[in-house]
Amino acid sequence: MNLIQEKRFKEITSEFSKLKPIIIVGDVGIDKYTLGDVTRISPEAPVPVVHVQREWEKLGLAANIGHNLQSLGIEGTLCGVVGNDIRAPRFDSLLEAENLKTWGIVRDPSRPTIFKERITTGTQQICRIDYEDDLPISSEVESTLIERVGDFLDDHSGVILEDYAKGTMTKEVIRKCIEMAREKEKLVFVDPGVSTPPEYYKGCYLLKPNLKEARLMVESLGYTYKKKTLEEKAVILADKLEVEKLVITLGPEGMALLDTAGDGKLEVIPTVAQEVFDVSGAGDTTISLLASALLCGATLNEAAWIGNCGAGVVVAKKGTATVNREELFTFYHKVLERYQ
Repeated sequence: MNLIQEKRFKEITSEFSKLKPIIIVGDVGIDKYTLGDVTRISPEAPVPVVHVQREWEKLGLAANIGHNLQSLGIEGTLCGVVGNDIRAPRFDSLLEAENLKTWGIVRDPSRPTIFKERITTGTQQICRIDYEDDLPISSEVESTLIERVGDFLDDHSGVILEDYAKGTMTKEVIRKCIEMAREKEKLVFVDPGVSTPPEYYKGCYLLKPNLKEARLMVESLGYTYKKKTLEEKAVILADKLEVEKLVITLGPEGMALLDTAGDGKLEVIPTVAQEVFDVSGAGDTTISLLASALLCGATLNEAAWIGNCGAGVVVAKKGTATVNREELFTFYHKVLERYQ
């Protein structure tokens, strides 16, 4: 196993605080967690009665990437769309509490601010309640959002496009962001949406689908997925979408990496998570660390190992979580001891 060397791990992560801010463009919202105990079934219907012990709210969707970057000592500028409703000021307050700027947030009175509430006990999630409108944003809101991104590009080091398929990441938004960034020689890192046509992401620097998303992308491009090996699927995506680096996350099986600027061969690295409590937000942490490490001069293999360690930290936490550099390095040392 080609585990990143300790010296390189330190060198790369120590450069995080020197990076210019990173732009994050995507669907944004609030995650609410309601934690309680279940001791009986309701007499009104065959459903559990939750006795609430604690409630809390966190930045959700692409906003969690901004929170992740901030935890790593990297500034981020979030560009997304919220409503003009009662939850919009709460979203702004959550951003400000994490020292994240609100300059890139566009208000759209025709849409609700995305709000997801998870009802959980100490051991499991009982249900999730979503307040959202996933219809595409209007052309007027598109133009405003694209203009904000363009205004920020000169002073930022790269762009992360986080597509949760909730209406913000339209074809126009995605294509314009990639085109503007390439004109300014800024790298674009994409965490794709499950229902977004893959052609929209053509020309990005790095693409990070999960295995399901990779399958749907390959099929959308006109190939029979089942008849292809994982490496063949990766090559199809890299070639047809003209991406330099591809990372396919494989859940408990780890990550598959393809670097067309390297030897062009698929490499699979194992997952390093030991305890999995909650996988929500793990993808946000992974794309945050992949982008940050690559912008600091890491190879794709090195960036993937750093992202792998970050994901290992957050899946052991409750709810949408983040990782700081101290936690990252502590976890890396545990991995190092395990494989020595």
